[in-house]
Amino acid sequence: METLARIEEALAAAIVTTEAPGCPPKLAAAMRHAVFPGGARIRPMLCLSVARACGDDDPALSDAAAAAIELLHCASLVHDDLPCFDDAPTRRGQASVHAAYGERLAVLAGDGLIVLGFQLLGTSAGRHPERFARLLATISRGVGMPFGITAGQAWECEPRVALGDYQRAKTGALFAAATCAGAEAAGMDGGTWRALGEWLGEAYQVADDVRDVMADPDVLGKPVGRDVALGRPSSASEHGLSGAIQHFDRLVACAIEAIPPCRGSSQLRQLVRMESERLVPKSWCDKLPGLRRPLQAAPGAALPPRPPRKQRLPARGPVITPTLP
Repeated sequence: METLARIEEALAAAIVTTEAPGCPPKLAAAMRHAVFPGGARIRPMLCLSVARACGDDDPALSDAAAAAIELLHCASLVHDDLPCFDDAPTRRGQASVHAAYGERLAVLAGDGLIVLGFQLLGTSAGRHPERFARLLATISRGVGMPFGITAGQAWECEPRVALGDYQRAKTGALFAAATCAGAEAAGMDGGTWRALGEWLGEAYQVADDVRDVMADPDVLGKPVGRDVALGRPSSASEHGLSGAIQHFDRLVACAIEAIPPCRGSSQLRQLVRMESERLVPKSWCDKLPGLRRPLQAAPGAALPPRPPRKQRLPARGPVITPTLP
């Protein structure tokens, strides 16, 4: 079965469990609305791609890990769109959950998806129960405090934040969880794959900043210009569009070079390249005079060091003082 089909099947099976007779029908509908139709599903695709590269000897567990990560991502989008944060009317080309079902049900839908993600993981480790604790710790780390996506959202509530720390928590943490979880679901060491997720996740956040300025909202499926409107930290604001795109290219190159030697390495490199072009098309460079972009990462390029987490605190790097709504 193709990777995307595996993901959609696992998500559909998970959502069906919330729609039992006698449940609150509006909440069940809101949760389904948050998950379908999906976006690029890049986080679960990355998880399953790594699992396959590591042998994928327990497809039920790797499917559950991938689907759990996507459910947690969808929950974060529901909460991110709420009036107290972005107040976004659309998401993935349709009404956001709070716009379609109201703020109260949107809060509950996000909460329900978080619980569903961990419930799915817990009920799928029967074949290899010894892998469950490590998977639970990895995925929890990617979504919780002090450095997961919850922290990333919380940085928007602080008067001062280092741009890199915001990006690593808001987006990078769940990407790192996806790559590590894919390996761990297959019984391998997730730490070997963490760097790939961290580099790629940071690149995605930079791309999101660029797309917030340059993308067509109808194509993007959500409003643009929100970073400036809400005074949020942004690579486009900090570095300018050309500088942000060049930074994105450097991060993508680092992600490609961070892929460990494995039988699926060429497919993973191709997936990263395809996603980078989808996110920030090279055609956009025509709108920015003087900007030149590499065709691909230079093979064997040295990776810049990633400092230990204890050194990556809000005092590090350029400090942004957002204007809070």
